[in-house]
Amino acid sequence: MVKKGRHQTKKGDGFGDSHKAGMKEQNVIRQVWTLAEPLCDSEGLELIQVEYQRESSGRILRLYVDKSGGIRLDDCVEVSRQLSDILDVHLEDIGPYNLEVTSPGPDRPLARKRDFDRYEGNRVKIKTFQPLDGRKNFTGVLLGISNDVVSLEIDGQIVAIAYVDISKARLIE
Repeated sequence: MVKKGRHQTKKGDGFGDSHKAGMKEQNVIRQVWTLAEPLCDSEGLELIQVEYQRESSGRILRLYVDKSGGIRLDDCVEVSRQLSDILDVHLEDIGPYNLEVTSPGPDRPLARKRDFDRYEGNRVKIKTFQPLDGRKNFTGVLLGISNDVVSLEIDGQIVAIAYVDISKARLIE
């Protein structure tokens, strides 16, 4: 895990309104993904997920990267160094944050649709934005994705969750 220095930007970032903050966070994630993916590709890495969230230490911009044979600390350092410069130029108005580039680890996030097929047969934990049948957390065996619907087997039952309803999904042991 590599933490990169604090980035200062202009005032008026709009975080006072939680609805605007959620939209702004998603916009930041999209922008960072667009900037970081070509960099990761050029370094022979796969960009797994981008998170932008408030934590006790302040705002964190976290990128999960991986590659065949596993990620090394030097890979994270190199991406962090290069991406920091890129973000300083292209994300001037998001407020202070810490940049962190890390490996996905055993509880690998599932972010892209292809991840839900790639890790079929593995145990996963999925959290939804809104309750489905009275619950937001689902743990079971991943059966894959078809027509933008993720299927899980939970206690012998098949549960279908629309991909757009998923806020977080991770592999679990």
